[in-house]
Amino acid sequence: MKNPYESSKLLGEYLLFHYGADAEVMPWENGPVDGLQFVRRTVEDLMDLEGLIGEGKALDLGCAVGGSTFVLAKYFNSVLGIDSSESFIEAAKKLSKEGYLEYEYLVEGDKYEKTVARRTETSGKVLFSVGDACDLPSEIGSFDLVHAANLICRLPDPRLLIERFADLVKIGGQLVLTTPFTWLEEYTSQSLWLGNGDSKENLEQMLGTQFKLEKSINLPFVIREHRRKFQYSVSFGTRWKRI
Repeated sequence: MKNPYESSKLLGEYLLFHYGADAEVMPWENGPVDGLQFVRRTVEDLMDLEGLIGEGKALDLGCAVGGSTFVLAKYFNSVLGIDSSESFIEAAKKLSKEGYLEYEYLVEGDKYEKTVARRTETSGKVLFSVGDACDLPSEIGSFDLVHAANLICRLPDPRLLIERFADLVKIGGQLVLTTPFTWLEEYTSQSLWLGNGDSKENLEQMLGTQFKLEKSINLPFVIREHRRKFQYSVSFGTRWKRI
């Protein structure tokens, strides 16, 4: 099946989402500015710095073009970012190597604006790889923190990853998870959705046997499609401690 995330237009949208200046992402003063800086907030608004069992390793699943991976590198000695999109990972690798990446985002119709994505954090601690979150290699090991933002409702079978989290997070480690529960058959067969209106409860039940829920918040986010069209959503953000 063709990966829906492999398109130049979508690459530009996600580079803007992860690295764009606030005024580029939301050029309207009366727009939903509470949805800006989502990539950073998924890490820093949820992670418990004082509760970290170590600063060794973090895993960023569904890292897209790497914005959250670089944020995690502020706090860990090594961070592995994994995404199924080859174009996203190629862009993240270029940012890691060069520190910047020129790209275009849609203005209107067929008009595009040129800009530059720049990483502000160190890249020496970061590694990016193309991978399937539902079929991670056994040798990947375990981590002090696993971060998965807006991923589970874009997987063909989210239960495969949810059941794997206990192996991926060290005892005492943290799982940082956000999702807007935007179920679409384009990505996930309806029979494999976590629920029909009760996804939050089902997720908490599935994780509750091996994790303790320590924090839950609502995290709005905005993705610009063009200067007059935006996606505004509210993600359910959680932090779990592996027990």
